[in-house]
Amino acid sequence: MEKYADLIHLDWTLLMVAVNVLILYVILKHFFFEKVHNFMLDRQNAVKDAFDQADRTNKMADDMLGKYNKQIADIENEGREIIKNAKIKADAQAKDITDEANSKASEMILQAQREIEREKLKAVSEMRQQIASLAIYAAEKIIEKQLDASGQEEIIQRVIEQAGSSEWRN
Repeated sequence: MEKYADLIHLDWTLLMVAVNVLILYVILKHFFFEKVHNFMLDRQNAVKDAFDQADRTNKMADDMLGKYNKQIADIENEGREIIKNAKIKADAQAKDITDEANSKASEMILQAQREIEREKLKAVSEMRQQIASLAIYAAEKIIEKQLDASGQEEIIQRVIEQAGSSEWRN
């Protein structure tokens, strides 16, 4: 311990060092520590404000994102509704078109059947006239004489009536 005894002396130098440290502390405290402390407080407040602002911005962004997602969902639903309505209208138009086409086809079939019936009646009438002419021709050849016009008409009517009956068909 003797070696270390010379290290600490209680003299004026030690007292002056202590006074200098005390003066330096007071000066630093008065001019520097307060500014540093205020700077640190300002910086702490600025960082806190930045975090608060970031939280508010994130909250606003989340709110806007929710709002936009809701708008997108509404638009998608509206689009689906429009497509559904368009499909219903298209189906109705297709049904109307097919109904109209079926109606026109039915009319055309009826008209064709009427035309066939007219042609059939016309053919039967022509056939009766030809049969009557053949009957008269055959009768003239058999009798070898020519009948007068009123007699011909009576024979023609009888032959036409018989042509429609079952006697001629067999």
